[in-house]
Amino acid sequence: MSLSNENAQAYWSENLRIITTYLTIWFVVSYGCGVLFVDALDQIQFFGFPLGFWFAQQGSIFTFVGLIWAYVFSMNKLDEKYDVHE
Repeated sequence: MSLSNENAQAYWSENLRIITTYLTIWFVVSYGCGVLFVDALDQIQFFGFPLGFWFAQQGSIFTFVGLIWAYVFSMNKLDEKYDVHE
């Protein structure tokens, strides 16, 4: 089923909002926790490692994979909302 021009605009607008939200989360976790706040986070131990180091090495990757799954879920929900799902 094709979207009307108005629905297509609304669909794209919501898609961009979702993408912007997830990219912002990823930036805060990867750059913020791994670079900017690393000294403060290193005061906390996580599985025997300083938390800032863990975020720089593992946490941003785990967050990225989680955000991929969240994006898939969000897009499936959006597709159903606009009746463009498979």
